[in-house]
Amino acid sequence: MAIPRQIGKYEIRKKLGEGATSIVYLGYDPFAEREVAVKAIFPEILQDKNRGQLYRHLFMTEASLAGKLMHPHIVQIFDAVTTDEQSYIVMEYVRGGTLEPFCTPSTLLPVDRLVEVIFKCTRALDYAFRAGVTHRDIKPANILLVNAGDSAERASGDIKISDFGAALMTTGEQSRTQVSGVGSPAYMSPQQVREMTLNHQTDIYSLGVVMYQLLTGRLPFQSNSNYGMIYQICNTDPPPPSTFRADMPAGLDAVVARAMQKEIEPRYQSWEEFSHDLAQSFRNKQLAAHRHAFPDSEKFESLRALSFFAGFSDVDLWEVVRFSRWDEVAPGTVIMRDGERGDFFAFLLDGEMAVSKVGHTLGTLAAGECFGEMAVIRRGAHTRGADVLARTATRVVTISAQSLENASKVCRMHFYQGFLDVIAGRLDDANARLAAI
Repeated sequence: MAIPRQIGKYEIRKKLGEGATSIVYLGYDPFAEREVAVKAIFPEILQDKNRGQLYRHLFMTEASLAGKLMHPHIVQIFDAVTTDEQSYIVMEYVRGGTLEPFCTPSTLLPVDRLVEVIFKCTRALDYAFRAGVTHRDIKPANILLVNAGDSAERASGDIKISDFGAALMTTGEQSRTQVSGVGSPAYMSPQQVREMTLNHQTDIYSLGVVMYQLLTGRLPFQSNSNYGMIYQICNTDPPPPSTFRADMPAGLDAVVARAMQKEIEPRYQSWEEFSHDLAQSFRNKQLAAHRHAFPDSEKFESLRALSFFAGFSDVDLWEVVRFSRWDEVAPGTVIMRDGERGDFFAFLLDGEMAVSKVGHTLGTLAAGECFGEMAVIRRGAHTRGADVLARTATRVVTISAQSLENASKVCRMHFYQGFLDVIAGRLDDANARLAAI
């Protein structure tokens, strides 16, 4: 098939891939000045006498999400067009490949990176669920690695979940009929293969299967027929992943087992539970005696636990994860000096710090507190008013003034609201001390 020069307003540059129902091109949007992926549906597919109605449903489901799922770990849909001659969906172009190359025993991802990938999937799918969307076709082919390397050692970057064509919509404004016969059998939950009513827990099960496959290089259930596969999904338990991989934390067996429970009651009830156990299992692994790098899952969970970030959405919090700096600090380290220019502020995650001026202790900082923000937010005066020194081993998150200035408007607004709350709390403390004199 010849590659068209243009589809709608989009310039076509090359073919990216082809499936049973569609072909995907690398396109260029001259108005937005960005590369895009254009998924063109084969016209004969929508006109198919037997399955045409199903294919039209899947197309309209995905098309309806244009501009709705705005999350850093979900492929964004920009545009969708359907006419008698042509039907296509325009999406964010993600450089890199899918997780499929890392599903064999010889190409497995390192465990820490794998946990990061699954953690980000849980947060993205929780966001979709809260928006009234259940994916229903979670599998390695629908999880993209951004700027992926060509090997397990070099694979890096974020992930983005794609292909919401089989999604189940449960929003108040829109309710689409659940369609049977969609999804990939190997990754379907027992409820899905039995064509029962589904909720987000079917995605939790499917992501558990993906995690099992990424850990071991094999599917938990294997059969030469769909019937055999379905029987195993409904009736047998797979060996624990640690049976096939010795370098994984023992806690991951329990995470996978709970995600893949056959009945929904013992399965994870929420994405938050799944996310929490993933982050906890990674912390318990103790990859090194002294860790210089913090996984994104730990960053996200640590920020979410701070009261300062209570009003931040997941999307806002991922933005903070990207532009913040994380450090382990030894006792005796001076974090800020009196009189120096204040071009960053910080949060103390654990441990204790002393605030002093000219050798006199003014107070202490405990875990969860924000400090150094006054030199950043005051107009015309950007110098420190005191020394801040680590009394114990601590973990510190620092954010530069430039990063705050370049943050999204919503994210900046949350920070300034947080600063107001901090200042108000300090004033209350000062008034209480004065009243006690």
